[in-house]
Parts: sequence; structure tokens; C-alpha cells
Amino acid sequence: MSPLSPLTRLAVAAATGALLSTVAAAPAAADDGGRSGHRTAAAQHSTPPRPSTAGQEDGTPDHRHPRSYRGVVTARGGLALRTHPDRDSRVLQVARPGRLVWIHCKTLGPRVNGNRVWYLLSDGIWAWGSARHIANVGPSPRWC
Repeated sequence: MSPLSPLTRLAVAAATGALLSTVAAAPAAADDGGRSGHRTAAAQHSTPPRPSTAGQEDGTPDHRHPRSYRGVVTARGGLALRTHPDRDSRVLQVARPGRLVWIHCKTLGPRVNGNRVWYLLSDGIWAWGSARHIANVGPSPRWC
């Protein structure tokens, strides 16, 4: 059983659903509706593009090993994003609760409320955040 309360799980599920709905609807909203009859490139896609993937030796994408993963910040007061995967390193910024983040990979570090996993985030800055306060959206990130 997860240590998260039912209310927290419900909030994370609702935030994830809302964010995924927004991502799916964005290409349709990008159509300029112009009289030229041409649709924008974004409007031609009915689904969002897949995350970037690592290639195989023959050049085809290997969808088993995506380069980036998604997560949602669940920390009530925000999550400190740090220079290293520990609580003693410098805070670069604080991510607000509900923020959707890109996760590059995970590693082990000091425990935060019983969880030793830390995620390397890659949204604009490279910073570390405790996995205790980030809920995965999709598969668990790969190891660094």
C-alpha cells in the first residue's frame, strides 16, 4: 500500500488527467482556422508526439528506452530542486505542487521520508529532486 493518503492520490490523478488532456488538445487548438485551407503543422497531428527515444544500431528508434520521462510534483509546499542528489546541496529553484516535470534518470541518495531515489530533472535547468515528492506519469525512469 502506498504511504500517500487517498486524498493525495486523488489530487495527483486529477492533476495528471488534466495535464494529459491539455497536451492531447493542444495540437487541435493550434489550427489557425485561416481561409487559405492550409492547416498548421501542429494541427495536422491528432496526438502529441512521442518522447524522444534512444536509437538502435540500425538507426530505428528503440521505444523500450525513452530518454525522458514525466512526473508531477506532489510536495505540499513545493519541491526544492538541488545541484546534487542530497539535502545538503544548494537549492536552484522550488517546483510548485502539481508542476509537470521532465525526468532524465534516477539514482540513489540520502533517504527522504524513507525513499532513497532521486530524479535528475531536465526542464530548462538540470537539477535533482527527491522521488518521494514526484509521482511518475507513465513508466519509472531509467537509472543514471
